Amino acid sequence: MRRIFSEQKLRFLVWASLISQILIVVTGAAVRLTGSGLGCPTWPSCTADSLVNVPEMGIHGVIEFANRLLTFVLLLIAALTLVLAIKLNNRRKIRLTAVALVFGIFLQSVVGGISVLMQLNPWVVGLHFVISAAMIAIASVQLWRTYSPVVTPHTRMEFTLSRLIAVVGSIAVLIGVVVTGSGPHAGDAATPRNGLDTTLWQHFHSYPAYIVLALALVQLFLVRRRDVDGYASRITFWSVVCLVAQAVIGVAQARLGLPVQLVIIHVTLASAFISLLAFQVLVYKSGKNG
Repeated sequence: MRRIFSEQKLRFLVWASLISQILIVVTGAAVRLTGSGLGCPTWPSCTADSLVNVPEMGIHGVIEFANRLLTFVLLLIAALTLVLAIKLNNRRKIRLTAVALVFGIFLQSVVGGISVLMQLNPWVVGLHFVISAAMIAIASVQLWRTYSPVVTPHTRMEFTLSRLIAVVGSIAVLIGVVVTGSGPHAGDAATPRNGLDTTLWQHFHSYPAYIVLALALVQLFLVRRRDVDGYASRITFWSVVCLVAQAVIGVAQARLGLPVQLVIIHVTLASAFISLLAFQVLVYKSGKNG
């Protein structure tokens, strides 16, 4: 029983939770980018007569239904994490995040179903992503709480910068969701867009992204001079790397007409960045508390 309900198993599950939360965002983007958003034209079943996809639906049905099946993998991981955290009596905070993830998975499933029933309304699809972003952040908190690292005490400036990075970074992500709703990759050829000017909103998206990059560079300069354990400097360093890559890919995809390959990379990096934003807050808050 000790082997089954062990700290090592818990660490495996929390890593699996974070990775799978990011993966479902990436596969969801693949559904949209391949025009498979209505591969299963109804919900909760795939068709009016079948719970699963049928051969007549072709590759779009396979892609959409496979993404739906991934939801059950996320639910299984969250449920196992909850059970294991209950067995490990000192893991109350892990139990709370596991419960939040279980609830979020059900909520995400319902919102995803509504988006299908509303023929991929871009605002509902955007909400679908926002919920996923919140779940990535929760999974990141769960990972942090599992390891509970001891970090270098921070300064007031570093604390303030970490909060600014989180807020401005979140704004950049949210505006990116609006940009996506105005672009060409709707998930289905007949799906209307939100009617906003894509080029204009791409600029609105870039402004907070460049601001958060500048803030992260300042943060990295400050923290690397005295960060003994290295947690804060590594998190900030990878945030900078992610932001630079996002800037390059964002400019390239805008000028090349949003090619699918670049968009999927952009979504993947955005998901990783959301996780890094959560860690950015956690590492400095923990440092303040010793």
